[in-house]
Amino acid sequence: MKGKVTILTGGAQGIGRTIGEFLADQGSDMVIFDVLDGEEAAASLRAKGVRVAYYKVDVSDLAQVEQAVAAVVKEMGGIDNLVNNAGITRDKLLLRMSEEEWDQVLKVNLKGVFTCTKAVIRHMLKKGGSIVNISSIAGLMGNAGQSNYAASKAGIIGFTKSIAREYGERGIRVNAVAPGFIVTKMTDTLDEAWKEKTVKAIPLGRAGEPIDVARVVYFLLSDYSAYVTGETINVSGGLYT
Repeated sequence: MKGKVTILTGGAQGIGRTIGEFLADQGSDMVIFDVLDGEEAAASLRAKGVRVAYYKVDVSDLAQVEQAVAAVVKEMGGIDNLVNNAGITRDKLLLRMSEEEWDQVLKVNLKGVFTCTKAVIRHMLKKGGSIVNISSIAGLMGNAGQSNYAASKAGIIGFTKSIAREYGERGIRVNAVAPGFIVTKMTDTLDEAWKEKTVKAIPLGRAGEPIDVARVVYFLLSDYSAYVTGETINVSGGLYT
């Protein structure tokens, strides 16, 4: 990772922030794309001695993404890795879900992967690169009350497989990570009884931590997975097998 340039979407908080911290610890220069304020996260990464840039970017807007990617190439000298992590939830049962809530989730979670991959991949054509898309086990097994989220995450897996086939011969690897129940600030608001029931269903007997996801992302970006592409690795403690 040392000296590599990694673009990380949704890197200002949550799982994305932990991914950024871990990659920076391994020596990667980091670029954060986020609609949220990423200055604090960027400062924390700079303290690790790597080059860091933050761009306020709406990943669902192709023009914004292309402009930001061009700026990254100019500032950082190139792009080696992309982690498509940005995502939102708008959970509701289908009959209560509005068209806007459906569109919002698909626009950020799925279209955002399309826009960032499209903008970055042309800069990887000459020397190759690695892309990791953050999906979810919801995209593999479904989840009541999350039809929009599950559909977006299932779409990411299909997109991952397709782009891996399109650009493998150019030395570009594309893989996905499908986290299960990972403890973050977002999960603090969930019903305690539901959380307890979910943890009991996990064969490894515990909820996941953001670092569990970050380590797998690192593996897929690094040369340790040089012969791996088009794959989806579940990080769920066995909740989905």
